[in-house]
Amino acid sequence: MEEPAEIRVGRGQRLAEAVREDLDLYGMVELEERIELLEAEIARVRAHIDRKRAGRAAADALFSSRPA
Repeated sequence: MEEPAEIRVGRGQRLAEAVREDLDLYGMVELEERIELLEAEIARVRAHIDRKRAGRAAADALFSSRPA
């Protein structure tokens, strides 16, 4: 018998679902933990943006310094 195919989750879908989650179901400690996780994710995303900006700046510098 075939196993069911794994369902692929779209990019950002889990985050979109988390944002719509009913927060009334959580206690104060759980909400504070959620904030810590979200702040850590924000820091991770900002660091990734910084790396991408640095890579882009390096590429721009490399290709803009060539003589015409």
